[in-house]
Amino acid sequence: MPPPRSDSPTYIVRHGAMRLLGEFALASGVPAPARHTAVVITTERGTETGEVLAPASPQAVAALPEPTRGTIVRHATAEDQVRLAELTAARGAECDRCAELIREHGLAMQVVDVERLFGGERFILYFLAENRVDFRELVKTMAREFRARIELRQIGLRDEAKLLADFGDCGRPVCCNTHLAVMPPVSMRMAKLQKATLDPNKISGRCGRLKCCLRYEQDVYEEFVKELPAIGSRVVTKTGPGRVLAQEILARRLLVEFEDGRRLPVPAADVLSRIA
Repeated sequence: MPPPRSDSPTYIVRHGAMRLLGEFALASGVPAPARHTAVVITTERGTETGEVLAPASPQAVAALPEPTRGTIVRHATAEDQVRLAELTAARGAECDRCAELIREHGLAMQVVDVERLFGGERFILYFLAENRVDFRELVKTMAREFRARIELRQIGLRDEAKLLADFGDCGRPVCCNTHLAVMPPVSMRMAKLQKATLDPNKISGRCGRLKCCLRYEQDVYEEFVKELPAIGSRVVTKTGPGRVLAQEILARRLLVEFEDGRRLPVPAADVLSRIA
């Protein structure tokens, strides 16, 4: 393999079934790649294929949670694309064979996906299990079967969606399968604050957990809600004194019940004072 160029800029490359992100240098003689160029790379796992996302500025690298590192060996050729298509086509049969071996060993594991590295050095099995599993004998059997270094990775439901899910309720590819490098923490409190429906079927993603997108606007909601009088508090508005019944956080409006019984929406800017 050609060594990295000492004077070469580095690039952010996405690779692997789990959409790993890392900083990669160019090998000697490799021309600078454009964004979205398919490349062959070497990592600590072995030889893989990846997609160049952007030049690796210090800010971009600092934003990566656990960046991988390696070398861009070459731009992917037509032969490389054929090889990659063959590996992809074989995954279904390999998943089925892994499931058979798991049943033969009597293990409480559910196959989610498999990943054979482009260079063939490593075979990775992603699985779900409720408890810890002793899979040492299974690894030996798989090594004989697939003639590669075997790695078994127990994952959670969100990671399962990252591997297998396609589109969300919004009609776009699921975030965990595209741009999310780290799954954000999401709580029911966020759904309540954003006044999203609390129907689990409508606020759950493909993984069955709360949708990651509930996290995207949470900081804005928290900032805006601090500026609004609390529900139940008494306020003096341009229309007169009244009691806050509800908040429209993003619109920065309040539903106020006035002393004459009227209930009117009031812009937060029209609140003159708050009555303790």
